[in-house]
Amino acid sequence: MRAEFLTSPVLGTPHGFFTRRGGVSEGPFFSLNCNFKSGDDPEAVRQNRARAAKALGVNPEYLLGLSQVHGNRAVIVREPWPEGDGPQADAMVTDRPGLALGIITADCAPVLFADAKAAVIGAAHAGWRGAAAGVLEATLAAMQSLGARPERMCAVIGPCIGQDSYEVGADVRAAVLADGAEHEALFRAGKRPGRWQFDLAGFCAARLARAGIGAIHRVAADTCAEAERFFSHRRRTLSGGGPIGHQISVIALAAKAGHS
Repeated sequence: MRAEFLTSPVLGTPHGFFTRRGGVSEGPFFSLNCNFKSGDDPEAVRQNRARAAKALGVNPEYLLGLSQVHGNRAVIVREPWPEGDGPQADAMVTDRPGLALGIITADCAPVLFADAKAAVIGAAHAGWRGAAAGVLEATLAAMQSLGARPERMCAVIGPCIGQDSYEVGADVRAAVLADGAEHEALFRAGKRPGRWQFDLAGFCAARLARAGIGAIHRVAADTCAEAERFFSHRRRTLSGGGPIGHQISVIALAAKAGHS
């Protein structure tokens, strides 16, 4: 079985929001686990990441990852780094053909960016903390430093936990509403008193729209609810814990691309 992935029609460059299907990992990591820090067999993860890279026509050595920390730092990538040497950050951008940017998630939102005219791409890991802290805007700023322009950009919010599955407390609600009272529409009454169902993808979309992104697209999927297709931290927590894998979302700048 090949590595399975979802795409969006708006990005115009090789990319994929990979599911958990089509890999070689076993047990709780079944099957396309792409996280070296998950406790899975490193060689299995290496093979899984290579499958994802090859599915997009990318050299596996040029599929890069970060040490994600739920922050708002975005880095500019100019050359590949050795496996496991990715900086602590939650977003990266590049204008170098052949490089592929990989974001690991298991409920947080992966967001892929592209400005086709400038030949600049970006990828961000946006949980509620990172989104509230400005990781999407940091990605945008880093892309602009390479010549991209917001009105030309496309941003796609990939599979993440859906509102029906994402019950949050007062701390999350307060942090989101501190960014703007208009975000009240992203919450509805939770399943328990003092809790709310939160639309994470909607929050990301609202911030992208406010930043002036030209085209914003959401991939319809709920990682928590779709156990056969996605890994999910929330689902793992609700079932009592234990090991978990992570899916990867990748965007690449095709080798033939160049500035225009």
